[in-house]
Amino acid sequence: MFKSLFRPKQQPRRASSTDGRVVYAVGDVHGRLDLLDGLVDLMTQDYRAMERQDPPVLVMLGDYVDRGAQSAAVIDRLIDLKHQAVAEGRFEFRALMGNHEETLLHFLDDSQAGPSWVEYGGGETMASYGVQRPVGRADPEVWEQARQAFRAAFPVAHATFLRQLELMVVYGDYVFVHAGVRPGLPLERQVAADLLWIRNEFLDNPHGLGATVVHGHTPVEEVFVGRQRINVDTGAYATGVLTAVRLDGGEPKIIQFSKARAA
Repeated sequence: MFKSLFRPKQQPRRASSTDGRVVYAVGDVHGRLDLLDGLVDLMTQDYRAMERQDPPVLVMLGDYVDRGAQSAAVIDRLIDLKHQAVAEGRFEFRALMGNHEETLLHFLDDSQAGPSWVEYGGGETMASYGVQRPVGRADPEVWEQARQAFRAAFPVAHATFLRQLELMVVYGDYVFVHAGVRPGLPLERQVAADLLWIRNEFLDNPHGLGATVVHGHTPVEEVFVGRQRINVDTGAYATGVLTAVRLDGGEPKIIQFSKARAA
């Protein structure tokens, strides 16, 4: 599960520009509100220590739901951060879609997405909204009843937030996506399926973009910082470690909040 074997942890880097911005990119949260709150506090302290006046950028890399027990509360927190950014102007907020958000939205519209979704943590998300998941591979009628119950319990504000998530953002020499990019294709030809789901084709091959891709999706035991890409998914739901990287034109800085996994 954790992508670390037979791959160097670090590679020499070239200087990369963020167009003068300070950008914090946060890896996969997966229902761990406790870790998200702690990491937001650390990033806030880090930025204050820089003594800059311009607003920083907070990029969330997707996979906010599933596996952890607090998916509904995580979405509430992200919506609150988005509103703060707009109302107060102290920071810019950009939230990307992950493959788990895409699958949740599919289930809202089609009960056939349910059985595979719960195998990858969707049951915990349903529970966080007060809906019981069907037991085992229940028949289609049971899954349709579960979908209707989940849809009724799912706040309109949460659905709106998820449907407005972005697939990619770019700051200077950095491209931010959830999973990765299709090697050999320019950014304008990248498709959602790859940006949300790609794995080995991206991880094992140079992408040729002349930029550094910052991503999550594939959990690693240690943050990977390389010329081609930076992976900040440290498997928060399982490890109790949520990771962000600060990018400001110098060497990337890793910021982590850790906490023992809840029993």
